[in-house]
Amino acid sequence: MFESDQISGSKASQNADLTEETHHLINREVMVALGKDGVIVNIGRGAVIDEKAMIECLIQGQIRGAGLDVFEDEPEIPKQLFNLDNVVLSPHVAVTTTESIVILTELAVENLEAFFSNKPLVSPFLD
Repeated sequence: MFESDQISGSKASQNADLTEETHHLINREVMVALGKDGVIVNIGRGAVIDEKAMIECLIQGQIRGAGLDVFEDEPEIPKQLFNLDNVVLSPHVAVTTTESIVILTELAVENLEAFFSNKPLVSPFLD
């Protein structure tokens, strides 16, 4: 977990998996430690950031801004975010690059070939 004295700089970008340990990992304490020049970028899992605390910090000027591609309760996006000039929102497309599309297409073909050849899938199916 983050300790306020471990925060250096004014940016926090996260792409952690969402687990019990990472739920709201970026909380008010972390945001306040980032300071008034702090910027949060979330392209990972929405609930890793305490969204309500982030909105309050943005409105109160405790952090400078946020760039968000994922949200805590997708597909619901808090209405307050739409009215803030210090927030950039994107529709969960951070992974959509030319390179990632090529890689995902190749992976899909490899999995299909494995499946129809009765071989183990390249990327195993998890229940």
